[in-house]
Amino acid sequence: MPAWIDIESGKSLAERARARRWARFLMAFPEIAEMRVLDLGGSPMSWHSAPVHPASVTTVNPTAFLSDDPRVCAVRGNPCELPAQIHREHFDLVFSNSVLEHVGGHVPRQRLADNVHAFADRHWVQTPYRYFPLEPHWILPGVQWLPYEARVLLLRRWNRGRIGDYSRSAAEVQVNEIDLIGISQMRMYFPRSVIWYERFAGLVKSLVAIRH
Repeated sequence: MPAWIDIESGKSLAERARARRWARFLMAFPEIAEMRVLDLGGSPMSWHSAPVHPASVTTVNPTAFLSDDPRVCAVRGNPCELPAQIHREHFDLVFSNSVLEHVGGHVPRQRLADNVHAFADRHWVQTPYRYFPLEPHWILPGVQWLPYEARVLLLRRWNRGRIGDYSRSAAEVQVNEIDLIGISQMRMYFPRSVIWYERFAGLVKSLVAIRH
């Protein structure tokens, strides 16, 4: 498989985009080394490999993660319905990367956005743009615009850039989970934020709501 579409390759489009995104993040929050960060939907691994290390990070994810870094605390929970222990904490920045499109539609997206606004004055929330031609999860052009049944049938033969024979139930889980959004929706969820348009080849690839 060509390295540019292999999501596990350091030369993939996704990896290069992440590197540019981190650079923009550091421009927005140059004092990040002194900040306490709440990461909604993230994992400790993403911070272990990050080029930036905040004073502390608390991740909230439905998956039970372990962290061997004393600066990163992993909490099992729903980022849309935060556990009680999070409500007792203070944070300088709320961070969320490629999570908004996975939470299950408008109502949970609004709850996630409400948590972003409630737990810190500053935030960074990124999500892939619905109208970028290449769907980033499946590495397929235009699949996000197809009817439901067409997406299920297609994904039974193609999973994250790999050809295979996948079950209908596995394909349905992926189709049901991912719901990309557009610019107007992003502005609705984050009306006081600057929306940065991350571009590739001149086209908007993802949306980032930033509040300094």
